[in-house]
Amino acid sequence: MARLKIEISVPDDHVEKVAAALHASGAGRVGAYERCTSVWRITGTWQPLPGADPYDGEVGVPQHATESRIESFCDTDQAAAVLRAVRAAHPYEEPVIHFLPLYEPGEE
Repeated sequence: MARLKIEISVPDDHVEKVAAALHASGAGRVGAYERCTSVWRITGTWQPLPGADPYDGEVGVPQHATESRIESFCDTDQAAAVLRAVRAAHPYEEPVIHFLPLYEPGEE
């Protein structure tokens, strides 16, 4: 089964809520382990456009702030459920959620 790496940018005060949704949807399992994630601080930049309802900042003003990046993984058949769960838990109007294919070499 193909696996995907998941990257999510989230405000620091929502890391636990978003990670819980991620794990509840089946992501972060490897062998006899679950809830496998990495979290580190990043600096995000954005500029809300007219019509936006930003979680942080104001329309038309370039912003930058410390955020956290959550990384985990899931099987490709779990991706839709993971996406729905993370969007429901995420406070941003337009959350940044990446699903990246993982290369898994065969054993020789």
